[in-house]
Amino acid sequence: MLTPYLPFPDSSGGQIRSYNLIKGLSKKHEITLFSLIKDDSERRFVPELEKYCTKVKVFRRSKSPWTLRNIFLTGFGPYPFLVIRNLSPQQKKAVKEEIRNFKYDLIHAETFYVMPHIPETKIPILLVEQTIEYLVYKHYMEGTKNPLLRFLLSLDVAKLKFWETNFWKKADSVVAVSESDKEEMRKLVPDLKVDLVPNGVNLNFFKEKDSWKDKEARILFIANFKWLQNVEAAELLLREVFPLVQVKLPDTKIWIVGQHIPEEILSYKKDNIIIDNLSEDDQKGIRDAYYESSVFVSPLRGPGGTRLKHLAAMAAKLPLVTTSVGAEGLGALDGKEVIIRNSSAEIAEATLQLLEDEKLAEKIAKNARLLVEEKFSWYKMGEYLDKIYVKSAKNE
Repeated sequence: MLTPYLPFPDSSGGQIRSYNLIKGLSKKHEITLFSLIKDDSERRFVPELEKYCTKVKVFRRSKSPWTLRNIFLTGFGPYPFLVIRNLSPQQKKAVKEEIRNFKYDLIHAETFYVMPHIPETKIPILLVEQTIEYLVYKHYMEGTKNPLLRFLLSLDVAKLKFWETNFWKKADSVVAVSESDKEEMRKLVPDLKVDLVPNGVNLNFFKEKDSWKDKEARILFIANFKWLQNVEAAELLLREVFPLVQVKLPDTKIWIVGQHIPEEILSYKKDNIIIDNLSEDDQKGIRDAYYESSVFVSPLRGPGGTRLKHLAAMAAKLPLVTTSVGAEGLGALDGKEVIIRNSSAEIAEATLQLLEDEKLAEKIAKNARLLVEEKFSWYKMGEYLDKIYVKSAKNE
């Protein structure tokens, strides 16, 4: 298995997914894990992964994406920035030696941008796409106002689309995490065979809320802010949604929690805006935030994937308000397990409704918990992937 990050600590969506699937799959499979790290301090997490993997090998990538090497190779080479930023010549050489010296039944590539590390081989390759990356960057590019930067980004998005679809074709099997991603992939590559393995949630991790009438109402947004969609959603929440809520409920607080929170979000901090920039391994901080909040509001606009933070809110019985894009892959019905609204005014109105109507909040929260218990346990996701492993290894 190749991942573009070490799958522990499980702080980002990709890490949570990979770590939990590795734990489950290790009961039936021997796993060799090759991962990229940005700093040698991450090596301290390797022993946790060695509990479930036969071998774990890590390779350095640049700590900052904006190195002269990365910019030069992107500008004058065929690959887009995302691929260059995650390209390790040492890992590429090590993968080649590994599959030459040892017998493997399957290569699992988590995200398309680890694919350049894999040499030509007869070993079946399973490519799992956590999101359609070119659509994410296209969304960001379209929101860029500077015409020169927009033009440069459009060139990179074009390269991203070319290589992403090219690697889908190169893989023997492809997996998407949501039905909407699966449909989009088949539009882009009509003959592509795509299996579905949604994200899951660790049901035992969260403290479940048992009261939906808080003395101090708190709106929560939790995210890993390395991802552009999360920064955009937090800014929208702070700039457009929260002021509308405050008009009617001025004592309400908003709580932004996560890792790598950028300065543009930190600058909003004041008495009624709480911002907690957590370390990547602060699991208690994450658990407490879900339990101590009143409603999770997530005005996501960026496309792709299944939102693990939304599944987490549902598992914690924290009522969720999100957009149509944010609800993709959840299988949740508006008004039953989640409230789905798209404009800032509608999101604010739905948030107020949940803060003021204890019975509605309780209904949404309990229905959401039942849904994730039924459909989104990591055990079930591991079973799905195990069946795909067996099928892929047999080249069926």
